[in-house]
Amino acid sequence: MTQVAVRNALVVSDLRVATLTGTPVLKGVSYEIAPGEVLALVGESGSGKTTAGLAALGHFRQGLVSRGGTVLASPRDGEPVNVLELPERERRALRGATVAYIPQDPALSLNPALRIGRQISEVLEVHGYGASDAERAARVAEVLTEVGLPGDEAYQRRYPHQLSGGQQQRVGIAMAFACRPSVVVLDEPTTGLDVMTQTLVLRTVKELTTHHDVAALYITHDLAVVSAIADRVAVMYQGELVETGGTEEVLRRPGHAYTRRLVAAVPHLDGGSPGTPASGTAPVLAVRALAVSYGDHRVLRGVDLDVRPGECLMLLGESGSGKTTLSQCIAGLREHDGGSVELDGATLPAATRARSAEQLRAVQYVFQSPFSSLNPRKTIAQSVEAPLRTLTDLDRAARRDRVAEVLDRVRLSRALADRLPDQLSGGERQRAAIARALVTTPRVLLCDEVTSALDVSVQATIVDLLRELREELGMAMLFVTHNIALARHIADRIAVLRDGEVVEEGAVDDVLTAPAHPYTRELLAHTPRI
Repeated sequence: MTQVAVRNALVVSDLRVATLTGTPVLKGVSYEIAPGEVLALVGESGSGKTTAGLAALGHFRQGLVSRGGTVLASPRDGEPVNVLELPERERRALRGATVAYIPQDPALSLNPALRIGRQISEVLEVHGYGASDAERAARVAEVLTEVGLPGDEAYQRRYPHQLSGGQQQRVGIAMAFACRPSVVVLDEPTTGLDVMTQTLVLRTVKELTTHHDVAALYITHDLAVVSAIADRVAVMYQGELVETGGTEEVLRRPGHAYTRRLVAAVPHLDGGSPGTPASGTAPVLAVRALAVSYGDHRVLRGVDLDVRPGECLMLLGESGSGKTTLSQCIAGLREHDGGSVELDGATLPAATRARSAEQLRAVQYVFQSPFSSLNPRKTIAQSVEAPLRTLTDLDRAARRDRVAEVLDRVRLSRALADRLPDQLSGGERQRAAIARALVTTPRVLLCDEVTSALDVSVQATIVDLLRELREELGMAMLFVTHNIALARHIADRIAVLRDGEVVEEGAVDDVLTAPAHPYTRELLAHTPRI
């Protein structure tokens, strides 16, 4: 029996992109994707993977220009077209109908002022999908159901802010698949999602691409996610594809040195060295019966935690579990309704404005995004110095010496001190944010999802840095995360938070090898692994 060759839905050949000044960004990239296939395009920040993905839509970010190559996209009912040769009007018509895009942040694709049903319907109207309003309404209900959400009118009338992050992302996926495109480009769509929600989103994408024969380009730096969704992997390094192959082959037997470094940097549940819980010393940080409510909604329900000097407690939970609320209450950034936060046995005022300079110096916070925590108009040195200006009486020379000392401690070159945040890489910015938190020599360091948006290799260096600093300085650390795979690499103990309650707490080894609570077992089961 003669087999009929399947035409690839997307074929990219010798794609070249450069800056306006002529610096190459993509250096002859070629790949192809068949209908129903998921190709993962992986690499670190700056490798060119997002530039290559956006080129499939004929889009180039400001300051970049196409320097050659072809991008052939095949509509379901037509001949392949070179996206790069189309006039802009035809290119826009192609996007959404033939080639769709799902961004990392669903907030970028959803209009906060429009109900979700209306937003999906508008996509259909723009691309002329359906012969009538009734036909489009039926498609809206159908595509919501396809992504695992209710398709009824009541759900369609919700606004984006009434949905969880995972629900928002699935609405974004519904918008991308609404017109039944032949190609979809997904740009880090699960970054920042907890493992349970990530599993739902990955399963949704895989089912839709397979069921509807959609070619998917999945851009990511998370190799554990790649193993869960991709059929093939293409590895990018400095604007070139250095390795391409089946997922199993590339992840288990990487041929290129760069791929081997990426795979080695992925945190494993069974990797690392679990610490020894601190014992015999009084806790430096004690949380007692902490409670927070918003109206009738109880966010924290009587939480108790202890962290001792030199110890790292991982606070683990899904989005909405209350873990960030808890860490912000400890820092005084959010007030609590009941209970207490104690530092060395003394109760801390609920709000930062009521805390003394000494108390503020002792408890410092590192935010998830260094973009939002560092002032874009101040140099790194000025940002790191700021807590010294407000919380100490050090003179200018002493402050300058302290800033230089702490930049050295976080392994950040002093040559970067006079640069603005946007002139640093993501990892350098996060080191600067850590330096600012350390500059007052805190007793307690609160780290809120500080590695969630970082490449695996950068994530590994930040985790190593935090572990070394904790050992050197004897700080107590609360490490807030949804990534349980980091546990053995950073923590001594784990506290699992669910619906505002600690449902399990214990040494890392005990929790990972013999979890007592069904919820912990479920989190472990949904954690992607290579």
